[in-house]
Amino acid sequence: MLHCICALIFLFITTSCSVSKSLNDVPDVSQYSTSIPERVIVSDSSFTSGNNFLTKNKQGLWELYVEGDPFEIGMQTGSLTRELFNKQEHAFLSKINELVPSKTKQYFLRKVIAWYNRKMYLNIPKEYKAEIYGLSRYASMNYDYIAPNYLRVLYFHGAHDIGHAFQDLALVGCTTFAAWGNKTKDGSLIIGRNFDFYAGDDFAKDKIIAFVNPDAGHKFMSVTWGGMVGVVSGMNEHGLTVTINAGKSKVPLVAKTPVSILTREILQYASTIDEAIVIAKKREVFVSESLFIGSAIDKKAVTIEVSPNNFGVFEVPNSNQLICANHFQSEAYAQDKNNIKHIAESHSKYRYERMEELLQEHEKVTPQIAVDILRNKEGMQDKPIGYGNEKALNQLLAHHSIVFKPEQGIVWVSSNPYQLGEYVAYNLKDIFKDTPPKLSMGTLSKSKFNIEKDVFQYTKAFQDYETYRIMKTQIEEAIANKKFIEPSVLLDLQNANPEYWEAYYIVGEYYYQKKYYKAALKAFEKANTKEITTIPNKEQIEFYTKKLKRKLN
Repeated sequence: MLHCICALIFLFITTSCSVSKSLNDVPDVSQYSTSIPERVIVSDSSFTSGNNFLTKNKQGLWELYVEGDPFEIGMQTGSLTRELFNKQEHAFLSKINELVPSKTKQYFLRKVIAWYNRKMYLNIPKEYKAEIYGLSRYASMNYDYIAPNYLRVLYFHGAHDIGHAFQDLALVGCTTFAAWGNKTKDGSLIIGRNFDFYAGDDFAKDKIIAFVNPDAGHKFMSVTWGGMVGVVSGMNEHGLTVTINAGKSKVPLVAKTPVSILTREILQYASTIDEAIVIAKKREVFVSESLFIGSAIDKKAVTIEVSPNNFGVFEVPNSNQLICANHFQSEAYAQDKNNIKHIAESHSKYRYERMEELLQEHEKVTPQIAVDILRNKEGMQDKPIGYGNEKALNQLLAHHSIVFKPEQGIVWVSSNPYQLGEYVAYNLKDIFKDTPPKLSMGTLSKSKFNIEKDVFQYTKAFQDYETYRIMKTQIEEAIANKKFIEPSVLLDLQNANPEYWEAYYIVGEYYYQKKYYKAALKAFEKANTKEITTIPNKEQIEFYTKKLKRKLN
């Protein structure tokens, strides 16, 4: 322990200069416009500022249009979305407070974050720092104790990377596939993806569909949230698409280029796969990530696999479909020990094989079929595996789900809850034809092309699942605080999601804590009959089972 403390002190001392430089770095925005028109409040769901606007459609998605130079885009985004921005920051920081409730630990965490992010500012292009700086002018002043507005918003752009590097935070696990040629009904490229980034229910409530018209580069759209200029899912005016899937990472020692900033750069400046590869190669990332790139010009998709010390491209020259979960597939990572272990122990390979299975069931993929696959809640061979199981493609926690038809410039974005709401259609060719784009009936969407909502959201099974999620949180909190739980409550938890191994595991943990060993053993043995998410989960159940059997004999 003393050795670790000394090592930390040494690191802080030896890097104090670089930490100080990062804390005091402010982008030079003198070359940009420094003022924007005042925001006009048309209604509580519609705002304008010059040519720029924000409006909410009937599906609950916010549609944002912004244009100009980087600083201008940042300020316009901040001005128009300020309430959403502040809500999102509160939702995210509330999740952090839940994970790290101790004030002392929070103080130490802030110091570590400043040290950890000491080189981030050197690895983000100047134009995106300027945009973030403009955006940060509208950040809440309530969180200055964490970091000044600009630094805090800059740090938030590494949240996705940090979330999957430190996997205990359980923030990410995404699924993507593409089909083209004779695998689709009209021969054109179709891409589907679930973005399973979870930072609390409130975080996913206000999705923003941003349409950006920058002074330099290509016009593009992305699905985002307040305070975010990076891209996790998007398509540009040339039909180049980008989505991200987390890979297995070592815990990084220093933050460099956040993946969402890299993908923003690709979306804004690449029109082909080769151009995307060139951009990806020149940036230093600090976690492992698969960048799923689709291209209308190339009429296919590939994955660019990036990590701090490696780079690979995976494509399928003799196939008409590409699948990506959360492990790498290129030759560059064939001997990577982290990747091999991840394939063996995680739920990534299972979801990959489930995608293969579902694609094989359909001779020709259409946007509706792509949505059906993304909404699928069952395991291999349609086996019930419990709602919320990470082995399912639809884990019922997605921030958003999206389908692209790049050659036609059409994109469908899911609406709440999860992937179950209506998928709203947008035609980028029509939207970017005019500057600013014209709203029709208060929306940029093409409602006649929307894909209908999933009726599962109206079933008892869904209501039971929502009950399960609430009960799970309450029971885990009670276990952590060693409180008494009525047996009937534990039974209700299991009955609310009877096929999910986790329900029985939680009950087993409670009974074990209370030394009700027979009841605990029964619960763990029941959990072991279900589809357990990962090898470490299964090993933990087997550990408890063996330990309990020894105690009872």
